[in-house]
Amino acid sequence: MSPTPRPEGPRVLAYLRVSTEEQAHSGAGLDAQRTALSAEATRRGWQLEFVVDAGHSAKDLNRPARASALARLNARQADVLLVAKLDRLSRSVHDFSGLVKEATRRGWSVVCLDVGVDTSTPNGKFMATVTAGIAELERELIGQRTRDALAAKKAAGVRLGRPPVLPMEVVRRVVEEREAGRSWQAIADGLSADGVPTARGGATWTFSSARAVYNCQAAAPLRERVQA
Repeated sequence: MSPTPRPEGPRVLAYLRVSTEEQAHSGAGLDAQRTALSAEATRRGWQLEFVVDAGHSAKDLNRPARASALARLNARQADVLLVAKLDRLSRSVHDFSGLVKEATRRGWSVVCLDVGVDTSTPNGKFMATVTAGIAELERELIGQRTRDALAAKKAAGVRLGRPPVLPMEVVRRVVEEREAGRSWQAIADGLSADGVPTARGGATWTFSSARAVYNCQAAAPLRERVQA
């Protein structure tokens, strides 16, 4: 009995990914990728098989559909891994470079539509590595800018994170004692001595934490009432 003939053209796995459960449920991100991949397949005359990781971050390499696709490519059950965007596949230059090397060694190709990468050509292999490096550099620069902005806000006295919550009786006590002429440190010492927890659950109040309570939004009506 003669073996079943192999279909003409490369066997292409079109990989799709969205990074959150919300995107996975809405389908919007997947639909956009599917449209782009289908258009490329039509242009090249390829038959696609879609493989999907819904609700998985690019930082997590333990993605079931990605792992299955790579196993099939390495076993020569497919010839091309096609993605709409490079960051759908990987955001790590180390990981992507490893994929390129593995593809070359095993005899399959990676095609990324958004950056024009096609590792079936020497120029495409070079561009794949360069593009992944640039993407990682950009992500690190964004992270550094975010850290610098947060540091600048902190230095300017801007309170970061979720606003602390205190019982209104504590806020009222601070306002009334301050309006009665007590110093910030005296108010703080009194709260600590009475075992009143700070906004963050601490046991020791400081003059700055007492002042912060006096100036908080919840204290505004109390200040106006006392000063009226």
